Amino acid sequence: MQKPDLSVEIAGITLRNPIMTASGTFGYGEEFSEYVNLEAIGAIITKGLSLKPKAGNPTPRIVETTGGMLNAIGLQNVGIDTFVEKKVPFLRTVATPVIVNFFGNTLEEYAELAERLDRIPEVAAVEINISCPNVKHGGIVFGTDPKAAYSVVKAVREATTKPVIVKLSPNVTDIVEMAWACADAEADALSLINTLTGMAIDLDKRRPILANVTGGLSGPAVKPIALRMVWQVARAVKIPVIGIGGIMTGIDALEFMLAGATAVQVGTANFLDPGAAGRIAAEMERYLADKGIADVKEMIGALEV
Repeated sequence: MQKPDLSVEIAGITLRNPIMTASGTFGYGEEFSEYVNLEAIGAIITKGLSLKPKAGNPTPRIVETTGGMLNAIGLQNVGIDTFVEKKVPFLRTVATPVIVNFFGNTLEEYAELAERLDRIPEVAAVEINISCPNVKHGGIVFGTDPKAAYSVVKAVREATTKPVIVKLSPNVTDIVEMAWACADAEADALSLINTLTGMAIDLDKRRPILANVTGGLSGPAVKPIALRMVWQVARAVKIPVIGIGGIMTGIDALEFMLAGATAVQVGTANFLDPGAAGRIAAEMERYLADKGIADVKEMIGALEV
């Protein structure tokens, strides 16, 4: 039986298969290298980077919930300088595209990070986390206001020659409006969804379980919402969409592709099974082979409504 073609293209980058790792769930790649063959997946997306190192929020900052988990890690990361010095040398040895997720609290921070990442040959593309407050404008989250989203994507677009992916927040009234704003600012692709805001309570202590009170909900519980948003956005924009949200199996991944995603990101599954990304890619291949589907691209947007 001939193996199906799993390759897809996102903004000029060819991926051997549509399976990417979601930022914040896969470290900087090296941490998972003994559990998954990094050259058996489509792309590695690193933990979100900021200009300076960030310690993150106090603990407890992860709690399991029904069908998922809440995290309030607080974007802990090593900062751009340490990333270049200590993380890039390993990534240089891997023949898989590396996409760097990054964030800032001002337009200037986003632009500076984009400019610095532009100088690193090992970085194939950047993914902007716009679920951050704009400290110069009263703390409004860039990703919940179309004008703010447009401005930050435009600033990054002007600061880098690399493909720009924008990670959309689901905590909005109209996800399509946000997608249009980012596409208008010349984003090359969109990834969605980021986590939903939630909380968990300890009944006996009468206190929130997370020290931060609220956190980001991810895992299978969010999959139906993510599928709906991917379907809406993929029909509304002409740039590629990357699906995220509760992908635990190859079947989950293919459902997102039917809804219009060109590729997907595996996140929470990595905590349960460090080899999840490779396993999901293999399951996807097996399904296509069993159904006699020669090319995974036949699945993209093939949902019949």
